[in-house]
Amino acid sequence: MSFVFYSNFRLFTPNLVPPKIPDGERVDFDDIHRKRMEKDLNELQALIEAHFENRKKEEEELIFLKDRIEQRRAERAEQQRIRSEREKERQARLAEERARKEEEEARKRAEEDERKKKAFSNMLHFGGYLQKTEKKSGKKQTEREKKKKILTERRKPLNIDHLNEDKLREKAKELWQTIHDLEAEKFDLQEKFKRQKYEVSLNSDINFSTALDSE
Repeated sequence: MSFVFYSNFRLFTPNLVPPKIPDGERVDFDDIHRKRMEKDLNELQALIEAHFENRKKEEEELIFLKDRIEQRRAERAEQQRIRSEREKERQARLAEERARKEEEEARKRAEEDERKKKAFSNMLHFGGYLQKTEKKSGKKQTEREKKKKILTERRKPLNIDHLNEDKLREKAKELWQTIHDLEAEKFDLQEKFKRQKYEVSLNSDINFSTALDSE
């Protein structure tokens, strides 16, 4: 096989030296071809092994990534479960606190209603006591009628069903002030009754002593 090159438009042929075959040796082209085929097969086998090795690594990495994803998903699910449980516990505490406050408020309202009823009952009893005191003290009819009228005006029905909490508080203060005033009047009447009793007793002793002296 000859090569022809053009250089400056001049045709020339390079000097090719054929491979020198040693004297007395025979070239085995079949052996050369066989070795060439073995080399190609070895290279192909190496490529195949490298390919499968890379694929194995890729599959291992893929499995690792899948495991990481599943682990992360499980961690997120666990975190969500914990948050949900904590939220349920928080809501339960809030509900329990609300129930406790409502129960406490109901108890206070019941106690307040009971105090109001007792105060009203005391007012009625005190009115009856004043009536008995007036009869025993021998006051004039006009004075008794006057006090009866005052007590009748004071003994108004305790209509509290329609009142709200603020109005109930005001009503309780009003009743407390009324009781306080009545207690003051009661004390004054008791002191007055004691003085009258003392004066009657003293006059009786004086009259009795005078009668003895006259005898």
